[in-house]
Amino acid sequence: MNNSLFLPEWTHVEAVIVALPHSDTDWSYMLDDVREQYRLLVEALAQSGVQVIVLVQSRQDAEELLNPLGLDNIIFIETDFNDTWTRDYGPIAVVDDGRNILVDFGFNGWGLKFASDKDNLVNLNLRDKFIILPENYRNRRSFILEGGSIETDGEGTLLTTSRCLLSPNRNGGMNKKEISNLLTDALGTDHILWLDYGYLAGDDTDSHIDTLARLAPDDTIIFVGCRNVDDEHFEELLKMRAQLTLFRTPAGEPYNLIELPLPDPIFDEDGNRLPATYANYLVLNNFVFMPTYNQPQNDSLACKMIQIAYPDAQVVAVDCRQLIRQHGSLHCATMQIPAGFLNDTVLLSNQSL
Repeated sequence: MNNSLFLPEWTHVEAVIVALPHSDTDWSYMLDDVREQYRLLVEALAQSGVQVIVLVQSRQDAEELLNPLGLDNIIFIETDFNDTWTRDYGPIAVVDDGRNILVDFGFNGWGLKFASDKDNLVNLNLRDKFIILPENYRNRRSFILEGGSIETDGEGTLLTTSRCLLSPNRNGGMNKKEISNLLTDALGTDHILWLDYGYLAGDDTDSHIDTLARLAPDDTIIFVGCRNVDDEHFEELLKMRAQLTLFRTPAGEPYNLIELPLPDPIFDEDGNRLPATYANYLVLNNFVFMPTYNQPQNDSLACKMIQIAYPDAQVVAVDCRQLIRQHGSLHCATMQIPAGFLNDTVLLSNQSL
């Protein structure tokens, strides 16, 4: 019997990890713009009452940007990283036989697409600095798994995409049954929903689930739909919707489905479409932080749809037009840590390390 339990995002959260862009990241060509984006994001997160752990290459540099906010629940951790998408290399929270465990899976740059050597050491650095206590750290680094590729309801169900987890450049040679068994062993998820359809143009992740469909309380799935028959995503997202209607809960019941609009196309400087999505939101205690793209009608509709799934939460809109320029959004840029999983001595001291 497996006594592990992968915790859902709506578990009570104590801290959120973000990584501040620096000149050695892919953000270098637009550093001022994106750092202003991060300043606003960190301010919004901190004002929700959680501790914001900001990974920085240079503490002095970060303090100049963020200390003027006057917030006392921001901690700077000096560590190096290749990129700022902490969702995909941050630790995964699991309760195992009553023990709070942060699982460190391997990260290889979304299937060897980008350099990831420094990203892959971040969790070890957090352990070595005793932010993650050694007894709460678990090494699963031999298996490649990104946080944005998995969703759970906290009751043993896991939602993911076959396009991502079966990618040969992640865990080549492993079939669906072998990966399912490993996920069950590591996360306690014994009801796995494999989504076979859905993609976004410009997506580097091979269809991360947090760009397409999200599990929510009360057997609900929030998903991205496309109503424009002339859009390149129409047919694929229609197939995704059809498959979602076939999914069943462990009790054999269909899921409640809530459809999000697809943002109007956003393009980079070279005319390539970017993977903008409203599914890339972050649930944080009594808040839902939702990405927006300066599209008033779509932004407003997405907010209303998310509010249906989280009726007691405050939905906070965060402009993510700078984040999407590097093919990610709000959820990608954050990793929430539930209460009781980190070293409280460090968190309560507000001591930067």
